[in-house]
Amino acid sequence: MWETVIGLEIHVQLATESKLFSSSSTHFGSEQNTQASIIDLAMPGVLPVLNRNAVDMAIRFGLSVDAKIANKSIFARKNYFYPDLPKGYQISQYELPIVHDGKLEIMLDGMTKTIGITRAHLEEDAGKSIHDLYDGKSAIDLNRAGTPLIEIVSEPDMRSAREAVVYLKKIHSIVRCIGISDGNMEQGSFRCDANISIRKPDEKYGIRAEIKNINSFKFVESAINYEVDRQQEILESGGSVKQETRLYDPKKNETRPMRSKEEANDYRYFPDPDLLPVEITQQQIKDIQLTLPELPDTKMKRFMSDYSIKSDDAEILSSSAALSNYFENCIKHVTAEYQLLANFILSEVIGLCNKKNIEISEAPVDHKDIANLHNYINEGKISIKQAKDILNDAWDNGSKVDEIISSKNIEQISNPDLLADVAKKILEKHQKEVQDYKNGKDKLLGFFVGQIMKETKGKANPKILNQVLNKLLKGE
Repeated sequence: MWETVIGLEIHVQLATESKLFSSSSTHFGSEQNTQASIIDLAMPGVLPVLNRNAVDMAIRFGLSVDAKIANKSIFARKNYFYPDLPKGYQISQYELPIVHDGKLEIMLDGMTKTIGITRAHLEEDAGKSIHDLYDGKSAIDLNRAGTPLIEIVSEPDMRSAREAVVYLKKIHSIVRCIGISDGNMEQGSFRCDANISIRKPDEKYGIRAEIKNINSFKFVESAINYEVDRQQEILESGGSVKQETRLYDPKKNETRPMRSKEEANDYRYFPDPDLLPVEITQQQIKDIQLTLPELPDTKMKRFMSDYSIKSDDAEILSSSAALSNYFENCIKHVTAEYQLLANFILSEVIGLCNKKNIEISEAPVDHKDIANLHNYINEGKISIKQAKDILNDAWDNGSKVDEIISSKNIEQISNPDLLADVAKKILEKHQKEVQDYKNGKDKLLGFFVGQIMKETKGKANPKILNQVLNKLLKGE
C-alpha cells in the first residue's frame, strides 16, 4: 500500500498596472516585445524600483490565509540561465519571504482538512519562449518579463490528486475574490508546479519529482495521477525514482523528463544589492485588513445559514465574486425557494455563459429578470421548461422577460377549475383508457397529462394538473 505525498507551488500573476520593478505595462495580448523597458531588458546601469502595490497585494493574500506577515522582507537574486531571462537571474525572495506560516481549510467528501502554506513570496516573472513561429528556431517575447508574481508554496499535506485540485481551486477563488489576480489559467496568470512522491505509510518522504507549469485543474489531476502510477511502477519493479523536473503532455497524458531537479544552493541565492529591505508596519497590515472583502469560506457558510443553500452549491456560488454578487442581487427580488433560484442560476445561466465563453458579469440577462422568472415559477405562472425557453429568448434577443411572456402569451394555466374543464373533455374522449387506468394501468396517467398539455398548448401547470386529474379519475 502506497501513500501519495503532494505539495503545490502556485504562481499567481498580480493584477498591477505596471511590472514589479519597472513602469512597463502588464497588459496581456500586446504585440511581442512592446512592453519591455530598459529595466526589463537588464540594460547596464539601470536600477529596479519596487512596485508598492504588489507588496500590498501579497499582504492581502497573507491575511486571507491566516498567515504571518514579515515585518522585514528581503529580495534575493536567483541565479540561473534561460533565454527568456534577460538578467541571467530572477529577482525573488528566499530566506525572508513576505508571507509565511499560513493555512487553508479544504473540504472533500464531507471531510475537512487543513493544508499548511509554508510561504508566499514576491518575484518577477520570466519572459516567454516561443517555439512554433519559425521553422527550426525559437523566439523570445519579453512582454511578460518582470510581471509581478506571488509564489504560494504549500506544505506536503495533500494525499491525492483530488485533494490537490480542491486546494488549488480554493486558492484560485481567494486570489480572485480579494482582487489581486484575474486567475486566468489560459493566459498563464495562474499556474501550478506539483511536487509528487510516494512512500509506504509512516515511512520518511520518498524522492520527489516536480511537474512544471500545469495550467488547468483537469491537467493537474491527470498529471498527478499519471506521475503516481509511474513512480509506483518503478518502485514495485525494484527501481528508484529520480529527483527531476518533468513536463506534462496533456495530449499523451504523460509526464516526461525536462531536467534534473535543482536544489536551493544551485541557484546561488544572495540578497539583491540594488533593493532595500521591505519594511512593513503593523499599521499598514491593519489598514489592508480593513479593505478585505468577505472571503469565499465565510460567504459559503452565510449562504448555507441565511438561504439554506446546499453546501456544494454554496461553495460554487461563493467561489467567484461576480457569481456571488449576481446571486445576491437576485435574492433581493425574491422571497422564497432560494435553493431553486441557485439551481436555475448554476444550471441555466452559467450554462449559457459557458456556452458563450463569457463571465456572468457579462450576461445579457440581468439579475432582475432572473428573479422575475424565479418568482413566476413559484407563483405557478410559468413552468421551469417555459422559464428556460424565455431565458434563451431573452439571452439571444435582448428582450425583457415580461415582454416575452406578454407578447407570446405563454403564461401558465394554474386555475384548477379551468384545468378541470379541459381534463373532463379529454377523459370523456378516452373512456376506454379511463377504464384501463381504473383497472390498474397507472402509466396511462402520463397519457392523459400529454393530451391535456396538447390541448392547452403546453400551458397547463403540471403540478395542479396532476392534482386535478387524480381527483377526477378517483371520482371525487
